[in-house]
Formats: sequence, structure tokens, C-alpha cells
Amino acid sequence: MQYNETSPGSLKKGLKARHMTMIALGGSIGTGLFLASGGAVAQAGPGGALLAYAAVGIMVYFLMTSLGEMATYMPESGSFNTYASRFIDPAFGFAMGWNFWFNWAVTIAAELSAATVLIKYWFPDSHSGWWSLLFLALIFALNALSVKGYGESEYWFAMIKIVTVIVFLIVGVLMIFGILGGEATGFSNFTAGDAPFPGGFFAILGVFMAAGFSFQGTELIGVAAGESENPRQNVPRAVRQIFWRILFFYILAIIVIGALIPYTNPDLLRSDIKDISVSPFTLVFEKAGLAVAASVMNAVILTSVLSAGNSGTYAATRVLFVLAKEGKAPRFLGRLNRRGIPMNALLITASLGLLAFLGSLFGDGVVYNWLLNASGMCGFITWVGIAVSHYRFRRAFTAQGRSLNELPFKARWFPFGPLFAFVLCIIVIIGQGSGAFSGGQIDWAGLTAVYLGVPLFLLLWLGYKLIRRTRVIPLQEVDLDTGTKTGQ
Repeated sequence: MQYNETSPGSLKKGLKARHMTMIALGGSIGTGLFLASGGAVAQAGPGGALLAYAAVGIMVYFLMTSLGEMATYMPESGSFNTYASRFIDPAFGFAMGWNFWFNWAVTIAAELSAATVLIKYWFPDSHSGWWSLLFLALIFALNALSVKGYGESEYWFAMIKIVTVIVFLIVGVLMIFGILGGEATGFSNFTAGDAPFPGGFFAILGVFMAAGFSFQGTELIGVAAGESENPRQNVPRAVRQIFWRILFFYILAIIVIGALIPYTNPDLLRSDIKDISVSPFTLVFEKAGLAVAASVMNAVILTSVLSAGNSGTYAATRVLFVLAKEGKAPRFLGRLNRRGIPMNALLITASLGLLAFLGSLFGDGVVYNWLLNASGMCGFITWVGIAVSHYRFRRAFTAQGRSLNELPFKARWFPFGPLFAFVLCIIVIIGQGSGAFSGGQIDWAGLTAVYLGVPLFLLLWLGYKLIRRTRVIPLQEVDLDTGTKTGQ
């Protein structure tokens, strides 16, 4: 299916190069860096956290180059499910689309729940429901105005996060060398006690899995490619920049945290959404003498969760729209208003944000953790689908006698890249529930929450396959032409 700017019912191409870069970058810098990084250092030590985040960064690089190659050749707002349907099997694409929609639609509710927890730092006695309604209305409005409205809001959300990280890195480096905050700490904490790898292999494996969640969101660039003004230039530029910037921010941040805060510091273990005062960023800023650090970081992390909710709403809405256009969702979801917004798909997606109102009934932290577990596995399934789709795409390209020179952007290290990403994602998926077996007892509730996404995906895939009697598409029959002129 081909979408272009002049065809009826087409999405508007309003995303500029700077929007594309910030969408990818902003989607991956959030609570995973501001909060989870502290727990990673505490669990695996500074060396273990550094190794885990670097490995995941390399995996994400291969996934983004794979996605970049496909998205520049045929820019589609359906992205993952469209590529999976075309290069693997329509049933696999059906399952990928609904898996991705569920992932991000539920993430909206999770982030709204997180926002209510964060806002209570200033207004502890306020009602969660009203805050959820306010933030949901804000996110809905940003997405309902225009695609440029979404892109512009995400640009500034991301800018706030990036400036915060840069200031943190500058302050941290000055403290390490004694220019700020008194005595130079150097890198002695990297070898203090049992550091740099106090927990051994399994501690690093646990952090590796947590790091994967931190990087989720980079794949949003594949969805945004369908509404980019010039995807064949903007997508490769964003893909090339995103790897180095993410690796730069995450790796340097881990080095600064590991150097300035001993891994034995009990506050690192309490770095979660309910206690901003012990974010590793807050600890470093307070150590530098910045008394307002906790309040400032609370505001930054609030913008981070709203950014994630904003991006989740955009991505889930676009994928639901394309599922409808492909006959894999009710047809009314494939309609656009005069501003080029799939309003029906947006309304259905935003309605899942109402789950955040459960926070006022069962407690904010409980709902946030439940929703996060329910959607977390779906992100890794999406990454597996990207790797397999790219592998099949390139093999079909070769089997049909096409020249690689036809590709506007070529992913390096093929086939190692997608195979490496596939294997690591499978390891993460299998090992995700290892924490449920600790202490000699099995946490069945936790195990069910973690792995719920896997049987749901298989049910969608095999159910569609049986009903529609689809088959894996032979390489010679893979459609490599439809939609390729969209970005020209």
C-alpha cells in the first residue's frame, strides 16, 4: 500500500530533520537514564553497568540501521507491521502491529500514572484522577492539532532532557577532577570494594535486561518516517546521529555516576519513580552543592514521562491507522480529518490512557508497575520483528537480482547486525523473568506479568494465520516495489 502527499486520505508530511532526530533521541532518554541507571550501578557495579549499557547500545545501533535501511527505501507509517507483512508473513505483520499498538497504548497509561506520582512531590495531598485527566488532555491536544504540533512539542521535550544530561556531565567531570565540590574523587570508586564487577555475570545479565527498557523508543523513527518531509535524507541522518548521541549520553553518565557515587550507596538501590530525591542525578547535583537539585530533577523527569506519553500516543495512533488501511483493524480507524490526523485511531488509543485513573483506586505506584510489566515485553518482541524483517528484506533484495546501490541507505555489517540483535533480544526475553525465581520461591504473579506479552503475540500470529490461511512469503515473491517512491 502506498501513501503519498497527494493521494486522498494521506498522512501529512510535516516532520523536519530536527524533529526526526529529536523523536529518536528523546524516545530513548528518560527514566531509564535518570532513575534506573542508579540501580544498575548498585546491582552490577560501575564496570558491570558500563558493560551492559554499552552492549545494549551496540544492539540498538544494529536495529536502528536495519530499520533505517527499510524506512528510507519505503517510508511507511505502519513501519514494523507493514515490513513484517510484506517481507515475512501477513500474519506475522498483523501480530507485530497489534503488539506494537498495545505496547505504546499501555505505555501512555503507565506514563500518566508516573506523572501523578511525580506531581505529588509538590502537591502531596492532590487527587491522582485530576492530574491524570489534565495530562491526558494535554497529550491528546498535542497529537490532535497536527503532526507538526507533535514534532515541535517532542523537539522541546527532548531538548530539556538533553540539556539536563549535558549539565550533569559537565558538573560530574568537574567534580571528578576536583574543580567543583572540593576534593577530587577521581575514579577510585571503580575499584572500591569488589568493584568494578561485584555481582558477577548474573548481575550484569540482570542490568542488561533493564538497560534494554532504557533504550526502547528509538524505533519510533520508523513510524515517523512516513510523515517526514524528506525521509531519504532525514532518516539516515537521524540514524547516524542517534547511535553516537545515545552512547555518548548513557556511557558517560554511567562513568560519572560510578566515579562519584560508590556502588554500595544504599540510595542508589532506591532510585525509582516514587523517590526522586535519590535519583543518581539528584545525588550528584546535591554533592556539588546545588540545593534545588531534587526539585529541578523532578521537573525534568516529569517532562520525560510526558514526552514518553506524547510519543506513545503518536506511534500507537499511526500504527492503528495503518492496520485499518490494510484491513487488519476496523475500517473507521483508517479515516483522517482535514488536518491529516487519524482522529478515530487517536481517540481509541487515548482511551487506554484512562487506565491511569485506576491509580486513584489502587495506588499510583501499584498501577504504574503493573502497566509497565504488562507492556515491557512487547518492546523486545518489536525489536525481534525488526531484525527478522530486515534479514528477510535484504535476502529478498539479493534473490530478486536487485543491486544494493538502489538502497538510499545501507545497513553495515549485514547479516551480522540483525542476527546479533535477534540473538540478544531472544536472550533478554528468555531471561526477563529470572528475578521471579529468587529466594527459593517462584513469584507466579510477577512471572505472569512479565511474560504475558509472549502468549498474546503468539495467539495473534497463529490465530490470524489459521483464519486467513497465510503463508511465509517466498523470497522471489516479496513485494519490493510498492511504496518505494513515497519519499522521493
